[in-house]
Amino acid sequence: MKWDPNKYVQFGDHRNRPFFDLTSRIHADDPVKVVDLGCGPGNLTATLAERWPAARVLGLDSSPEMLDRAASHAAANPRLGFELSDVGTWLPDAETDVVVTNAALQWVPGHIDLLPKWLDALRPGAWFAMQVPGNFGAPSHVLMRELADSPRWSAKLGGVLRHEDVVAEPAGYLEIMLDAGCTADAWETSYQQVLTGGNPVLEWVRGTALRPVLAALTHEDGAIFEQEYARLVAEAYPPTAHGTVFPFRRIFAVARKAG
Repeated sequence: MKWDPNKYVQFGDHRNRPFFDLTSRIHADDPVKVVDLGCGPGNLTATLAERWPAARVLGLDSSPEMLDRAASHAAANPRLGFELSDVGTWLPDAETDVVVTNAALQWVPGHIDLLPKWLDALRPGAWFAMQVPGNFGAPSHVLMRELADSPRWSAKLGGVLRHEDVVAEPAGYLEIMLDAGCTADAWETSYQQVLTGGNPVLEWVRGTALRPVLAALTHEDGAIFEQEYARLVAEAYPPTAHGTVFPFRRIFAVARKAG
């Protein structure tokens, strides 16, 4: 599945805000190495290098398209780098002091089982901070799954879309972190995002949730599916005098390894 960095950053202010809400809870003073798992186009990874200028900051992603976009940030900072990597097989090394993963783990099958392994591998005093979408039960996702499961599309889209159990609840992440011997904090926030433009929720999911569907269909079928979904999502999120309100629930958890 290819990613479109330009589409992904289209709603930059809304997509970036949870990252800064998350990283504000990391209180590492002078880390040696900082890793951004699922770094995407690298613009937010670059802010980690600005926050900790003495650290080596490494962004990892499985998308060559995203890393091509990120390369421009690395060119401007010799302590910032990016690598193609499968997050599912990654482990922190002995120098890693801070791990950040923002809106990425929902794409990693079995990440809930991987989390204890990552925490176990971290050195004492290291930080692990994560954020995932918590909106899989929202109309934007429910309508997409229902349409994909309909008689017209089920044969072509069976098993393509993730379901509502793809991420844990805040309490689930908190328990994993506490069981790993960390001090931890977990919380959720529902951002009442005001989007503008015609059918902006459709534009939003084009950059993320709709991508697996379009990747699984031919160009012609993808256009038909999107047209049907566009009608449903426009009805679910009608415009107001101030724009289209798109509630977006996010789940956060931050851990510090004991020691």
